[in-house]
Amino acid sequence: MARLKLDLNADLGEGYPFDAVLMGLISSANIACGGHVGDEASMRATVRLAREHAVRIGAHPSYPDREHFGRRTLQMPAAELQASLVAQICALDAICQQEGVSLAYVKPHGMLYNDAARNLELADLVIDAAQRVRPDLAIMALAGSGMVARCRERGVTVMEEAFVDRAYRDDGSLVPRSEPGAVLADDAAAVAQALRFASKDEVVTRSGKVLQLPVDSLCLHGDTPHAVAFARGLYSQLEVL
Repeated sequence: MARLKLDLNADLGEGYPFDAVLMGLISSANIACGGHVGDEASMRATVRLAREHAVRIGAHPSYPDREHFGRRTLQMPAAELQASLVAQICALDAICQQEGVSLAYVKPHGMLYNDAARNLELADLVIDAAQRVRPDLAIMALAGSGMVARCRERGVTVMEEAFVDRAYRDDGSLVPRSEPGAVLADDAAAVAQALRFASKDEVVTRSGKVLQLPVDSLCLHGDTPHAVAFARGLYSQLEVL
């Protein structure tokens, strides 16, 4: 039987030791660009790894919140937040140009990602920031979310993303990391969820409800000790685009 085909992405350049191995197992890299973590040196090193492995590059901007790794909502003026996002995306785009590769898309990080999925004003702000840097940048967003709908309304290319190792609520949102069971600790369960997304565009929520979520890309996280083993197990069962 032919292996299922799908884009596989990971959040990289965040200071974890697995980037070099994970880069060989994915097709898209979301590179931290200074909001929650990252600097010129980490961005350049990660871009070079992506170039070496012919991996598509995305910017991974965040609320400017290094203290909490971008995992809390920041209440700040819209203009100030947009300026921060533009600066983050521009910093990575400049390095990409210097290294002879192209920045392809923007995927917000952490709480900004979740907030923009349900807050259309914030979704517009993220889209506007990306388009101020380059109008052709795509957006990677939570499958089935309001941000996906907003991108389509505005004619912006959008990649619908699902998470192989996160639990889902009945409304299609992710279970917050602050709640027990938000991250699937069992590799077999996470691989099974990934394959279900890849083959059926569906997920079983924490309550047992089946949701249909069209998926263009699957995200795996590189910030756990078993990340590489899990990535290899998933890679062996998918044909990564």
